[in-house]
Amino acid sequence: MHFDIRRVAAYVRRADTEELLDRVTVYREGMEPAALDLMEGELDRRGVTRADIADHDEARRATALILPDGTAARCSFCDRPAARRGWGWHRLWGRLPVFPRVFLRCEAHGGKGGG
Repeated sequence: MHFDIRRVAAYVRRADTEELLDRVTVYREGMEPAALDLMEGELDRRGVTRADIADHDEARRATALILPDGTAARCSFCDRPAARRGWGWHRLWGRLPVFPRVFLRCEAHGGKGGG
């Protein structure tokens, strides 16, 4: 896969702070070093300190489902770190339940604790 630094820089400028914090902490192992540098620079520009980053990392790792490679599992419905796994229905066209499957859920999508 081709790494386009201009696209990454544009993404970093428009991303919200929480998303950048997730990427430089619990998703760090899967990131390109140049992308991490851009994200950390943007966080510096926004006034986020190294202590803030460490606090965010500690809080996320306390609730997130961590994969064997050290990164957090992603929510099935967004890019936040998943906090819980559970069964639900895979739905055809978003409406018709077809078969049961495991979903990963962040706290915003119903993940309120380990699982």
